[in-house]
Amino acid sequence: MPTVSVKWQKELYSGVEIDTTQPPYVFKCQLYDLTGVPPERQKIMMKGGLLKDDSDWSNLGVKEGQKIMMMGTADEIVKAPEKGPVFMEDLPEEEQVVAVGHSAGLFNLGNTCYMNSTMQCLHSVPELKSALIEYPQSGRSTDLDQSSHLLTVATRDLFSELDKNVKPVAPMQFWMVLRKKYPQFGQLHNGSFMQQDAEECWTQILYTLSQALRSPNSSVNVDTVKKLFGIDLVSRVHCAESGEESLETESVYSLKCHISHEVNHLHEGLKHGLKGELEKASPSLGRSAVYLKDSSINGLPPYLTIQFVRFFWKRESNQKAKILRKVDYPLELDIFDLCSDDLRKKLEAPRQKLRDEDGKKAGLKLKEKNSASADSDVKMSDAEGPSNGSGESSKATSAEGGASDKNEQLTGVYDLVAVLTHKGRSADSGHYVAWVKQENGKWIQFDDDNPIPQREEDITKLSGGGDWHMAYICMYKARTIAM
Repeated sequence: MPTVSVKWQKELYSGVEIDTTQPPYVFKCQLYDLTGVPPERQKIMMKGGLLKDDSDWSNLGVKEGQKIMMMGTADEIVKAPEKGPVFMEDLPEEEQVVAVGHSAGLFNLGNTCYMNSTMQCLHSVPELKSALIEYPQSGRSTDLDQSSHLLTVATRDLFSELDKNVKPVAPMQFWMVLRKKYPQFGQLHNGSFMQQDAEECWTQILYTLSQALRSPNSSVNVDTVKKLFGIDLVSRVHCAESGEESLETESVYSLKCHISHEVNHLHEGLKHGLKGELEKASPSLGRSAVYLKDSSINGLPPYLTIQFVRFFWKRESNQKAKILRKVDYPLELDIFDLCSDDLRKKLEAPRQKLRDEDGKKAGLKLKEKNSASADSDVKMSDAEGPSNGSGESSKATSAEGGASDKNEQLTGVYDLVAVLTHKGRSADSGHYVAWVKQENGKWIQFDDDNPIPQREEDITKLSGGGDWHMAYICMYKARTIAM
């Protein structure tokens, strides 16, 4: 890759690398990191005129050591006056993030919306961020390859950048390391990077983190990713032809919502996803036979990930086609009836206590409402703490309103905290967007570098049935109760 010098105002940046295999927009994102000048404001003088986003590097004749001139105004935080009110724009970016109520967006580096939306969803898991903060910069385990180590470090650094900024972040380093670890995400078509499947990106990143965060030399919990996302399944595998039957166990990071003409709701699709057929060798028959597999959940995670199986391989067109059928999903998901008998027994006591707590809250709310209607001059007090409609909803509190220090138990009830949607007819085209619930209870649509506030009631409308954004991956957070 040729290195050039970039002159901007009074500054001269030497040794700036240009990757000529990537579009010029990526180079502009590099300059944004150096100068703070957003790509759309940059005017870069090259031999033959201005550098455009769709320019062909081979026609520009870039030479080693070439000096390039850039014009443009950097985004700067307006300095506060010595005296007077302090406005949000005057605060350091870390404080602006708190004031705005959401973190930064991510620049699209060329069909990278699948990656951006995946990272915004995973970034919403505070326990994952905490584990990454403890991950060592160097001194990786001997059984972890270098590319996995670098991708883990890049994930940690990207999450840190998102938390410190309100302005869009260019995920250059992360994207480069991701393509090095998984070359399929660097596929080109007519000189441009191809759109990829967000679910594949999600799966590969979680797999890498699961390897890195259980590294013997790591100070974090050895089972961090499995502890956060792992779902234990127990399956009855039965062959009707031979009468053979066995029990199998496995751990997965997501449940599948299978979509057919019978499925109208997420719950129905999950039931379909837990049943299936497989063909394998039968010891008693001495040949292959068809087995029926009936699975149930035997262990629940704090974060439940669900993939809507919307894409399938269409032989006629030789590409992934999309199922557009509308499948409704709730803000609150109860999966008790999908659990094994053993797990249901463990959940009974926490679920009963959760119902009791919800009953107390409902009674207190009714009491406050009656009090307010009796005396309109008296303001209703917020004695019940955060409710499901605002603020944190994943943890039940005691009757006095304070969270207990006792052991938190799962209840089988989950609250929606993130939705990754796809708009378009094919997995390899269209557009991916993340819709993420913030710590303050508000929902933000992360459309690449553009965060947009959304109403909670609009989140469940992303259920499909047309060409609008439709849910592809949903992430739910467990509602726990102190026992």
